[in-house]
Amino acid sequence: MAGSEAAWQITRTGTPVILHEMRPERGTDAHQTDGLAELVCSNSFRSDDWENNAVGLLHEEMRKCGSLIMSAAAEAKVPAGSALAVDRENFSQIVTKTLEDEPLITIERGEVTGLPPQEWGSTIIATGPLTSEALSSAIGEVTEKDELAFFDAIAPIIYTESINFDVCWYQSRYDKVGPDGDGKDYINCPMTQEQYTNFITALLEGEKTDFKEWEENTPYFEGCLPIEVMADRGRETLRYGPMKPVGLTNPHDPDVKSYAIVQLRQDNKLATLYNMVGFQTKLKHGEQKRIFKTIPGLENAEFARLGGLHRNTFLNSPRLLDETMRLKSHPHIRFAGQITGVEGYVESAAMGLMAGRFASMEANGGVALPPPPTTAFGALISHITGGADAKTFQPMNVNYGLLPPIEIPKPVDGKRLRGKEKGRARKTAMSHRALRDLDAWLNPTSVAAD
Repeated sequence: MAGSEAAWQITRTGTPVILHEMRPERGTDAHQTDGLAELVCSNSFRSDDWENNAVGLLHEEMRKCGSLIMSAAAEAKVPAGSALAVDRENFSQIVTKTLEDEPLITIERGEVTGLPPQEWGSTIIATGPLTSEALSSAIGEVTEKDELAFFDAIAPIIYTESINFDVCWYQSRYDKVGPDGDGKDYINCPMTQEQYTNFITALLEGEKTDFKEWEENTPYFEGCLPIEVMADRGRETLRYGPMKPVGLTNPHDPDVKSYAIVQLRQDNKLATLYNMVGFQTKLKHGEQKRIFKTIPGLENAEFARLGGLHRNTFLNSPRLLDETMRLKSHPHIRFAGQITGVEGYVESAAMGLMAGRFASMEANGGVALPPPPTTAFGALISHITGGADAKTFQPMNVNYGLLPPIEIPKPVDGKRLRGKEKGRARKTAMSHRALRDLDAWLNPTSVAAD
């Protein structure tokens, strides 16, 4: 994601790029193809609401910068309520073909096992979510082993035709209609209290994947916990997370409130595949089939892909990187994407976009200056390159808490905003400020002229 976006951004200024990709010569534990920008976890880029959601704001900022990832996502989009989700195969194919067809990009297939030498010139390392052991070791040598790692998990994907619609139904939470959606973008599987209780017991008792010795002390990322780890934090935890029953009414039995609901989200344009929302897992494959088939409506489920667990590597960026994501000890090298300590497809691609722009600014004789911290771009860069405490640094999704505070405009009618209204107004004000400030950063000459 990040490397593809970085390469694309660099070529927009007429600068040639050599793009290294180790697949298919060297595979990973998570990737299944040799396509660029392959999505290995969810197929969702999360909320597309730029006025009220920080990741939606990041979407809009990327669009303003001519993002390849966002244009490919628009072309490969599938219904997902107010979220932006894609057909993962189509998405990767679009990105791969676009970069292969770009005359300024040379794609070299093969593993890079060492740190890029000085003679390569300006180089971007965007090796998330899985950095190979050889390159990871080389990075560790120049950072004095000052790197961290965490586990990320993958959710199962189910064939739609194997779902029992005498039990399940289509509906978005609160019937919310998103872009190209109809308020029925998810498949819902209801559970009674007894079914939920039995399911949680099975999750907790199910046989899990064993860790390798060197993985035993690697922490999970809190934003993508395996479902059985969430269940272990309290038997009711999942009912307030991915299995919450609010905003949904079972048309097969509208007078009965479900105790919990499992949601499935469309995974491809043909709607033949649906992934289990929030069901990333480290259960062994046989256990996944046994336990997940106890979910009402999935008793005959056939799985196109089962869940899994992979180890992600990220740097202690606040200590190691400068404000334009250059390695302080080797300034000809930039890092981008998940390896910098951002979490999520969009955040990773956004850091690739910024790294590409910084590199091309320098290549064309300019000075690389980060966007203001009032933008989603700038807030993320500021956080990972110094805003976060290096001693406790952990991966971070974009959120409004990273942006500087703002004074909320007073309502025209003079009424005082309270509670959710106040919070919504604050987010909207921050989002509008972010886009204004990004426009000024992108077009400094026109702003000065104004």
